[in-house]
Formats: sequence, structure tokens, C-alpha cells
Amino acid sequence: MREDAEALDIRDVTANWVNAEVLQRQVDERIKALADLSHTPLFFGRLDYLHAPGVELAEGAEGESFYIGRRHVHDAEGDPMVIDWRAPVSQPFYRASKKDPLDVALRRRFGYTGGELTAYEDEHLSDPAETERTSKLLQREIERPRVGPMRDIVATIQPEQDEIVRSGLAGSVCVQGGPGTGKTAVGLHRVAYLLYAHRERLARTGTLVIGPNSSFLHYIEQVLPALGELEVRQATVDDLVAHVEVRGTDSAATALVKGDARMAEVIRRALRSHIAAPQEGVVVVRGSRRWRVPSYELADIVQELRERDMRYGAARDALPQRIAHAVLVQMERAGEAPDDRVQDAVARNAAVKAVVKAVWPAVDPAKLVLRLLSEAEFLAAHADGLLDADEQKAVLWEKPARSTKSARWSAADAVLIDEASDLVARTHSLGHVVLDEAQDLSPMQYRAVGRRATTGSVTVLGDLAQGTTPWATRSWSEALAHLGKPDAVVEELTAGFRVPTDVITYASRLLPFIAPGLAPVESVRENPGAFEVRAVSDVAEVVAACVRALENEGSVGLIAADARCRGLGAALEAAGLAFLAPGEETSAEARLTLVPASLAKGLEYDYVVLDEPAAVVSGEPDERTGLRRLYVALTRAVSGLTVTHTGPLPAQLSLSA
Repeated sequence: MREDAEALDIRDVTANWVNAEVLQRQVDERIKALADLSHTPLFFGRLDYLHAPGVELAEGAEGESFYIGRRHVHDAEGDPMVIDWRAPVSQPFYRASKKDPLDVALRRRFGYTGGELTAYEDEHLSDPAETERTSKLLQREIERPRVGPMRDIVATIQPEQDEIVRSGLAGSVCVQGGPGTGKTAVGLHRVAYLLYAHRERLARTGTLVIGPNSSFLHYIEQVLPALGELEVRQATVDDLVAHVEVRGTDSAATALVKGDARMAEVIRRALRSHIAAPQEGVVVVRGSRRWRVPSYELADIVQELRERDMRYGAARDALPQRIAHAVLVQMERAGEAPDDRVQDAVARNAAVKAVVKAVWPAVDPAKLVLRLLSEAEFLAAHADGLLDADEQKAVLWEKPARSTKSARWSAADAVLIDEASDLVARTHSLGHVVLDEAQDLSPMQYRAVGRRATTGSVTVLGDLAQGTTPWATRSWSEALAHLGKPDAVVEELTAGFRVPTDVITYASRLLPFIAPGLAPVESVRENPGAFEVRAVSDVAEVVAACVRALENEGSVGLIAADARCRGLGAALEAAGLAFLAPGEETSAEARLTLVPASLAKGLEYDYVVLDEPAAVVSGEPDERTGLRRLYVALTRAVSGLTVTHTGPLPAQLSLSA
């Protein structure tokens, strides 16, 4: 199929060079999408139907077999050899069971090692004599060592995951899922499915995956290309709101106020305060005639525009046209017959422009926010009844900046500027947005994401127990309201496929203290995993634990409080152990990654050595946030976890708990 695409000759099929460039780009993208992936088989399953799908069931009707794979594959004659996993005929591979076989006689799973077929496993779903059993190949695939970036899960999607993946484009979905439940994979595969089912529409409107940081995005960036989807943009929230250079930081208390949804109303009030009541009428001179629009009529026009649900900039653009229309009405009454060209000319008249500038001046969003954060009186006037005196003091800069370029903007400030920018001019909306690790967003950040999906749908992914910011989400209903999707369906995933039983059981001791109402994850792994809590005397023993972990197959992550990473890095170097930073791709030669606890979210390693849990907790502004950070760190392991500590463990992790 790739060779056919490479052999296409488009020289004589385009009318001009522009069409030729566009078509060549499409051909190049097609060739790129058909690239071979090492160690990735073309198919992973087979379905034998009792009756051919789509054919009316009848006595003696013949069945049909389909191979299921990541991509559609056809032979030289164009006949299908492998069916795309997203096709309707493939759905029973994920949904069929002994209780509901969905007309499937046999489901076959194939096992691969290094891209070579090594095993297969059959389930005779319509045979009452065969008992239902857990798939050994499925377990083996789930537990396969992880080296390199995140991989797709098309061979192991579970029924409850498939239901979310194939949910419609029109509806928004929120997935609450504990560690290892596959929520990130579900979100990415839902994008792939929606692009398959609604390709033309999403090609026009666009899709976006939002992650918590660049390390996380680098980790997941190969999943969609492996499924043949190359056009999905990936970004962090900070990337979306990058109107200014972020060079400053806020205290937790300041960021908490700046991230509060009340700031949206403060900004709206501040922006609308620039609109002034007309003090006098406007006189438009055309030839020998003078046309006057009195101040009371101007005031009515301004008031009408204020009351309409329009962006500030759009209303400002409409104002000169409305004034011009009032002039044209007078012209028509005087017996003239002006047309649209006359109206446009009046709207561009110097007198009209002067009125617009005085009544509805242009506003720069960054300058507006700069003034709010710099001038106490201006902030107080527009935060009255919204923010108390202490909250206003928290957001005010101690040393006001002179200009937007010299200001040391923080990440929270950039979100405020994005809010102001949207009030001035509407933000472009996409067809579908996936928001991962959503529990850490502030209300204002939710609003920033929601602006990118006002005409589209969203898939929200997160775990309330893993919220590690002071403003972390308290409930999904509240978060979805800020996002502008209050009607989104909330689904919960509780079956853990990644984290071993012993590890998730230990980590779940923290749940009563960080998310009391949340159901603990139940690991479906048959292998309980390697788990150990070890008291050590110094850093050398932590390094020794890493050496022991490296004796196993797969990736190893050394996770530690941010403040301890430099010392641990020096100890690893002294011991001759090479290590990577989060986001750098692991390989067979480089399998150890030193991970600051603040960057561990969303990442996974076969074996994890967790250094000094108490330091992870104390490194956060408050105990609850610290315990949530610890919960994240504890649940990054796929096969084994070793907890090392020199001081006492946090009381919430007490072995007697």
C-alpha cells in the first residue's frame, strides 16, 4: 500500500501549482501514515462470525472471518485483509462475551514477540460447553515491560473502555479513573476513533490533546501516529495561553486567587469600564450637507450594543456602522437614495472615528491585566463585592511593571490575559479537545480550555485523588461547569490494569485522607507485583536499590522530592549509573530515569524506587497536596515498587494502618 502511494504520478492531474502542492502534501502524509512500525504487527486478533455481518440471519447462512488490526490493510486487488479496529465489524472483538456473544463463534487473540507471531488463543464464545476464562495473552500484553514511549492498547481495550472510546462526537465525556485504569489511553484512542468516524468534519474543525507538561506529551506523542493519525495537535495549557513570556512565579495563595473563576468577572468589569457615555452628538459632512446624530441617539446605540452578547471588539467594529446607519436614515428621509458604499464611507468618516475612539476605545488585553495587577484603585473598583481586601492584596504586584514587555508575568497571569483576549475577540473553537490530568487545573484554566471547544466536544480525563495543586478540582460537576460542559457524562474506571495489586493496595491507604468518597482501584493483574518498604541509612542504599531494579527487564524510575533530585543525581553519577530526565526516551541501553515528584504524573515505569516519602509530602504547600503527590509517585510502577526511607514514613502510610 505504501509503495502504491509512493508510485503515484500527479504531474498531469492538477490544474495549477497550488493544487499540485496541496495534493503532493496529501500524498506525502499518506505515505508517512503507512510507514512500518518496528515490533508492531499488522493484526492482533480474528473474529469468526456465525453469520456474515449485515446479511439477514437465515438457516444455513455462512459465517465470515475478519482479521483485526491497527490499520486497514488491503491486497493488490483492493480486497480487505485486515479490518481497522475502529470499524463497526471490529467492535465485538472488544464487547463480545459468553453471556452476549454478538453472533461471534470464535475470538482469536495473537501473541507477538518483537513483531513475530509466537502464540494464539481461542475463545469459542457461542459454545455453551466452553467456560469463560481470563485471557493469558491479554494479561501478558498488559504486563509486558515498558521501554520507550507510551504505546497503543488496541489489542487490550476492555468493554468498559471501548464504550467510552466509541461514544459519539456530539457528547462530552468526563472519565474519572484511578492509577493504571487506562484513562489516558482511552482518551487518545477516542480521538483516533472520532477521526475515523468523523474524519471530514474534524479535518475542518481540528482536534487537540492537552497534557500537564511537555514530558508527558513527549511520552504519549507516538500513540496516535502508531494508529495512523498524524494531524492531532498536542499542547499544554501554558502553550494555549502563551500571549506573553512567562518569567515570574506566584505564591500558592496568589495563584489560588488568580485562578478563581471570580477573576473572570473582575476582568469583564474592567474591560467594560472603558465604554463611555457620549458627551455630544456627531456631525458628518458630505458635500454641501451636514448630518447630525444627537448625543441621546448615540447613547441609545451604545447602550444597545452593551446589552447584546457581543465581544468587546466586535461591538466596537459594529459601532461606526450603527452610527452610519443612523445617518443614512436621515439621508433617506431627505429624499436621497444612499447605498452600502455610502454607509461604509460614513463609517470611515473622521468624525465618526473620533466618536468611536472616545466612546468605545480599543483595549489591549495584556495592558488591561497589567493595570489590574498594578493599580490598587483600579482593581478595587472592579473587584468590589467579588474579592475581599486580602485577596486583592494577594494579586497586586509589590513592584508594578512599567510595560507589558518588562512585566514578569506568571503562568496564572497568562491565563488572565487569555480571558481578556477572549472578551475582546472570540477564541477559535475546535471540533474535539482531550484534556488529560484535568484535576490539577484552576477554574480559570478550565475556562481557557473551554473556550477552545465552545462549538465542539471534550473528553476530560483525570483522578480527583491525584490533584496536586492547591486549587485542585474538588468535584467533576464543578470542573465541567467552568469548562462550559455541565451536561457532560461522567464515567468511572475502577479496574486497574497497570498497577500491581500489592502496590495499589499500599497506595490506597492514602485515599481516606486525600479523596474520602473515591472508590479504590481494584487491580485485575494476576501478578501481585514486587513490593518492598525498606529503611535505609544513606543515599548509597537508594542507588543500590536502583541497581537491583535494573537487574529486571524493562524501565526503572527513581522518583524523589524535587529538592532531593540533585543529590541523588550526583550519587548515581558517582556510582557510574547513567540516567535520563523525564521526557527523554528510554531504550534498551538507557533504562533508568530520575524523576522529580512534580513531574511524575502520567508517567509509568516497570520498576520504581521511591525515595523518602516524607520529603515528597513536605515538599508541597500543605499536607493534603503533599499526600496526593505521594499517591501519584507510589502508583507509577507497572511491575514492582521499592520504597526507601531514612526518616519515619508519613503516618498515613503506617504499616499498621
